[in-house]
Amino acid sequence: MSLVGFIGLGQMGAHMARNLIKHGHKLIVYDVNAKVLEQFKADGATIAKFPADVAAASKDIVTMLPSSPHVKLVYTGDGGLLETLQPNSLCMDSSTIDQMVSVEMALALRQKQASYVDAPVSGGVVGAQNATLTFMVGGGDEQPVFDRAHTFLSKMGKNIVNCGKVGNGQAAKICNNMMLGISMIGVSETMNLGIRMGLDAKLLASILNTSSGRCWSSDTYNPVPGVIEGIPPSKEYQGGFGSALMAKDLSLAQNAATATHAPTPLGSMAHQIYRLLAQDPNFSQKDFGVVYQFLKEEAKKR
Repeated sequence: MSLVGFIGLGQMGAHMARNLIKHGHKLIVYDVNAKVLEQFKADGATIAKFPADVAAASKDIVTMLPSSPHVKLVYTGDGGLLETLQPNSLCMDSSTIDQMVSVEMALALRQKQASYVDAPVSGGVVGAQNATLTFMVGGGDEQPVFDRAHTFLSKMGKNIVNCGKVGNGQAAKICNNMMLGISMIGVSETMNLGIRMGLDAKLLASILNTSSGRCWSSDTYNPVPGVIEGIPPSKEYQGGFGSALMAKDLSLAQNAATATHAPTPLGSMAHQIYRLLAQDPNFSQKDFGVVYQFLKEEAKKR
């Protein structure tokens, strides 16, 4: 098995990297969190001091970072990947970032005779842990590049979708997360209303999940604590996809909507709601399902 570089060992990235280890790959890893690096060192991974050290050691690199500025820093900053990137390298970026940043990174790598795919994911922390993620791959219009990326992505996910040219993966992910943000708010409003009307939470959820209101935010990731065990909403909203990250993704959708003149009134409203959560220390780092608690508290004020 080839040595794989992995940069970004957060809630999602750590599980993804461990799935590569489970499939026999040796890893060289980088993260700003020293504690998580020690955990990977104990698992047999090599620890890099800088992203450039990863590129010098491996030609197959996965990055999983919070936002566009982080991606730019890791790829093009001092000590970044481009300083030591080897010809015929492949970088697979699973971050959710601005579409044009992916295009910029792809062009920068091409000048180094290397390839880049944007491969953002859907499936959450549970999907990352269980290797059931969906990867939306931009850059797959070059079939050999997609086939090479598929070799690694298929060990971290279940569905590897070729979306065509670079940037299309980000477009698909941004659209998906806008819908997810809207639906999570809708489920939260519905559950709060039904509970206030006297319905049992699990009963209401079971009805929704066998009726026309059924959606992922209800049947797989219901935001009401105790309705579904083992997910972040039933763990005090810890360990999931943070509200601040959802606000960031919804801002990307709004930027895209402005650029393409696409009307997204519900996406805009969802963005504003998650912006409120992102600015509140009680909610910003908690799983995005905590919007249920936010709405519940707002109702109590009335």
